[in-house]
Amino acid sequence: MPMPRSLWNGTVAFGLVRVPVKLHSATESKKIAFRERHSSDGAAIEHRRVCVKEDKEVPYSEIIKGYEVASGTYVVLSKEEIAVAEGPQARVVEIEHFVSVDEIDPVYYERSYYLSPGKLGDESYRLLHAALQRSDRVGIGRFVFHNKAHLVAVRALEDVIALHTMRFADEIVAEAEVEMGEGTPKEPTKLEVDTAELLIAQLDSSFQPESYSDTYRDALMAVIERKARGEAIEAPDGQPPARKGDLLAVLEASLKGSRGGKGRSRAPSKPAASKAKRKPARARGGH
Repeated sequence: MPMPRSLWNGTVAFGLVRVPVKLHSATESKKIAFRERHSSDGAAIEHRRVCVKEDKEVPYSEIIKGYEVASGTYVVLSKEEIAVAEGPQARVVEIEHFVSVDEIDPVYYERSYYLSPGKLGDESYRLLHAALQRSDRVGIGRFVFHNKAHLVAVRALEDVIALHTMRFADEIVAEAEVEMGEGTPKEPTKLEVDTAELLIAQLDSSFQPESYSDTYRDALMAVIERKARGEAIEAPDGQPPARKGDLLAVLEASLKGSRGGKGRSRAPSKPAASKAKRKPARARGGH
């Protein structure tokens, strides 16, 4: 299958080495797409770009971007003026450091892309791929894409190089800002923690992404097909509120259920060869 059309062409630079590359999306959305319709007659809904001053529709070619510097006061910029901020390195991913992949918290990852060799870039591309693979390191740099600066992680997969856009540190919400509920909860007992660890060990497995599928999408498609056949769709009863209970009893029942393999969705069992060195993980998907 041919690689999809490139989204960006540029260069990955480390030291004095320049690697011409093309950027391709590593993911594709499979969500069910709905179109807005009028509830009374089922007609299509249109969204139009209307100038509030002239009260008329405006073609996309006449739209520019504005930034509000004070209430009701905007600085407007053309595409060419916005491009000035990118500077002379607009088409370069400059690798600043190489780090271990284990040092990167997944919360920093945003979207995943594949890199392929650009024009005259085959040899330098293979060099970078081999160096990343043998060193077991990830290149950290930055570039501008879709009018936004991105921190990026560049790493070797089995056959290609992946580029993950990442969030900057000031875009991460501090854990201290998370609402943890009211009052002081009772600390779990040693027996409860030991039992929870047994349950985790019971469900331990290697990650096999092909073993998981979007069951909600399948269920939603089934509802659409039923409605298309003229069936009446009844909303399910709401979920009962969570109730306080004996945590230890719940844990023990969970252990019993996981051993029996009934009434649970289980992750695949760990293969016998799991202790062997695993191949680099495939690119992570995004939002």
